[in-house]
This record gives sequence, structure tokens and C-alpha cells, in this order.
Amino acid sequence: MRNLIFILMTGAAFWVASCSSSSKHAASKPAASTKGKHTLKVMSYNVHHCNPPSKEGYIDIDAIAKVIERQEPDIVALQEIDVHTQRSGANNQAEEIAYRLDMNYYFGKAIDYEGGEYGVAILSKYPLSETVVNRLPTKTETNGEPRILATAKITLPDGSAIRFGSTHLDAQKEPGNRKLQMEEIVKITSSEKLPFVIAGDFNSTPESNEIQLLDKYFTRTCQTCAPTIPVVNPSKTIDFIAFTPTAEFSVTSNEVIMEPYASDHLPVVAVLKY
Repeated sequence: MRNLIFILMTGAAFWVASCSSSSKHAASKPAASTKGKHTLKVMSYNVHHCNPPSKEGYIDIDAIAKVIERQEPDIVALQEIDVHTQRSGANNQAEEIAYRLDMNYYFGKAIDYEGGEYGVAILSKYPLSETVVNRLPTKTETNGEPRILATAKITLPDGSAIRFGSTHLDAQKEPGNRKLQMEEIVKITSSEKLPFVIAGDFNSTPESNEIQLLDKYFTRTCQTCAPTIPVVNPSKTIDFIAFTPTAEFSVTSNEVIMEPYASDHLPVVAVLKY
């Protein structure tokens, strides 16, 4: 009888322990994503070659990476990226930021600069392919800095794909170059068969001819858009995210992130459903 009781008690203890172990295992499984497979979080950020405007000459890649990390975007368009330049040091800023965030990246060179390169970049949680630097025109007489549209095909979690572009238009007060550049962007994208998302620093306000041209072919993620510069008391909106065709996306949210230290621009973040 004692042996029988001992066996029963041992079996009961083993059963309780087994149930407890199964419960812990179930609880340790990661929670299902709240974002959903058809949601895309996009960010656009002019990073001022990772130089905080309050610290002239100081490069703070960590600060830029942390700003991006806090927003948890799926895709990021970066502008004013240095690669191995004298002013920023012997590093590839696109690669460094991507490494810190565990993201894929593509750097598109606009110009040679101080022994290195300067341009725009794309970061993505998802695979990048078909990367291209599309050169944008400038009027010869303006001596404008060459600008580009960097594009990549991005394969999304459900197997579908989009084309994504990062750009930075001319900063001269005379808008002629920006108009030419926007016309070229429209030309580049007009034959695109994939849904296209473009983001960047357009150096143009919503009422400008350039953004009105953008609006003819793309849908911006905001219509009454919050200002993105300066970072203290911002008053001017020149950074945008837009997409085409309209039927492929809907805008869940659009926000300008109030981050006054890391760059001279505020980042823009939009959540799209596709």
C-alpha cells in the first residue's frame, strides 16, 4: 500500500511539473505582431551627415541610429550621407547606421566629396534588389550640385514587391533645378509597373510648383503637413513621403518626430496599408 501511495504521489508530482513546464513554454512564445503583414512603416530623414547642428564638426552616428530605432520603421530614406569623407571620418555612414539597426542598406552616390562620397541611402528590414542611381538634371549656368534619385526593389513579407526611392532635390533659392529634377522623377516613375513609394528632402514647400507636380502623379502621406525645419520652432515643410498608385495604399498615420538634437531636419514617419 505504501508503495502504491508513493507511486501515485510521484506520478501526480510529475504530472503537475509537466503541466507547469508546458505553461512556461507557451508563455515564452513571442507575441504575434500587432502591425500585420500588410502594414508598412516608412521614414524619411535628412541626417545632416550625422552632425548635430549644436555641435559643429562632431559626428554622432549613434544619435541618428537611436532616432530611427525608436520609430521602428520598415523602410527608411536617408539624405546627406557621407562615406569616407574628410569631414565625417573614415566610415560609411549608411553601413554604420544599418549595422546598428540590423537593416539592409543601399547607398547612392550623388557626388565625390572630400576624398569620399556624398549622397542618399535606403535602409530596409526586407530584401533589397535592382538598386539604381538615377541622375537628376541641373541647369549648367546655375552650377548646381548634382542630385539623384536612388531606387531599389523591396520584397515585402507577403511576397509582393514595391519600388522605393530616396531623393534630395537642389537647395538653391532659384527653383529651376528642382523643377527639372521633379520632371525627371516623374519621367522615371511613369513607366514603373510596381507600386512606388518615394521619400526625401524636396527643398520645396507644399505650395511650390515642384510639389504640385509631385501631387499630380503621387499621393503624399499628408495634405496639411507639419513643418520639418528648423528643428527648433519648425516653420517650413520640405520633407515628404508619397506613393503611387493611390489604389495600392492607404495612410494610417503621418507624423513629424520632434527630435531637436541629432540633425537639422525633423524626421517624417508614415504608416501605410498596402
